[in-house]
Amino acid sequence: MAEIPYVPVAGSIVKILEKIKEAQTPESFSQDFLSTKLGFKGGSYQPFIPWAKKAGLLNSDGTPTQLYKQFRNPATSGISLATALKKAYSELYTRNEYCHELDRKDFKGLVMETTGDAHDSTKVEKIVATFFYAKSLADFSGKADPKKEVKRDHDEESSKPKKAEKSEDSNKITLGLNYTINLVLPKTDDPAIYTAIFKSLKENLLND
Repeated sequence: MAEIPYVPVAGSIVKILEKIKEAQTPESFSQDFLSTKLGFKGGSYQPFIPWAKKAGLLNSDGTPTQLYKQFRNPATSGISLATALKKAYSELYTRNEYCHELDRKDFKGLVMETTGDAHDSTKVEKIVATFFYAKSLADFSGKADPKKEVKRDHDEESSKPKKAEKSEDSNKITLGLNYTINLVLPKTDDPAIYTAIFKSLKENLLND
């Protein structure tokens, strides 16, 4: 019968997956990385590695796949995990391509049908629990979240040095006006008249 992957401590799968998103992508996802870098010590957490390989998050040699990297991206994390679950539980999806939409009771029945195990089997319970815990972080709608990508881009932009802002005075417009005055002087032999005219021009037109 089909061998469906699970982790013994089902709730830990959410904690491990969340830690993966925070930590840097390792060259090899080993037991040492799991225990030392992610902080999950003990044999009960080690089954996560074969689970991740079955899900396509890790290659057979433990190196992270492109799907692993997409899972770490906030914009594609949910849909990449949904892809990973479809890989990990392909035997179930062969029987029901919408098995992630089943309630817990019907999903358990599908697991029993696929594995041939009894309804009270501990393994069946752990398979169901592992899937449902992991499913809580997945997005089966097939749509990336552009807001998260925009937020990340905004954070990256805010970390860059800002260019010097233009001063407020630099935005002001200086307006200059030039006047051309055509002056027709009367014919006279009296210089006092010209003096009076130019004095009036100076006082009324030429002052700032």
